[in-house]
Amino acid sequence: MSDEQRIVVMGIGNPLVGDEGIGPRVAERLMSGYVFPERVEVMDAGTIGLGMIDVFRRSDVCVVVDAVDGTGQSPGTIVTMTPEEMAPNQVLHSLHDLKLADVLQAADFAGILPDVRVIGVQIERMQTLVTELTPAVEAAVPEVEAEVLRLLSELGVEAEPSSDASADADAVRLVREVPPSSDTPES
Repeated sequence: MSDEQRIVVMGIGNPLVGDEGIGPRVAERLMSGYVFPERVEVMDAGTIGLGMIDVFRRSDVCVVVDAVDGTGQSPGTIVTMTPEEMAPNQVLHSLHDLKLADVLQAADFAGILPDVRVIGVQIERMQTLVTELTPAVEAAVPEVEAEVLRLLSELGVEAEPSSDASADADAVRLVREVPPSSDTPES
């Protein structure tokens, strides 16, 4: 792989919906624990939408970390797959969002589709206004982090450990740690 490739690592998901927050959690750990070369961007991509088209436009390779369901695997199981394999197993983040496969199809139609690698984690459950991952999915976080680093190494990227959390990592962590307001209606 070229040293000039632009790589983005996207943690996809909603950290306020239980296991659905696996992608942002991994992005947070990567942003707070490592320094990457300038050509690598790690981001909490939130719940995917057509706004991701711009991310694909500026990327040669995209590593996606997201929650999956219906794989037949135990909760917390890490599944590497193609976007096509992920499509039937992707968790729909909300009724207003698109699936990753839909956004990738739009990027392909626009002629800006990067090489996409997907790391999915089988969820146990999603629960509104719950910021904790279930124990099985929480236990998978370090393994997913290691898998992302392994993929980046295959792409010629070596991350340097860091003890300084980035402002982006702090922002992701704060979303997860701020308790929901007591006057917020529960679902």
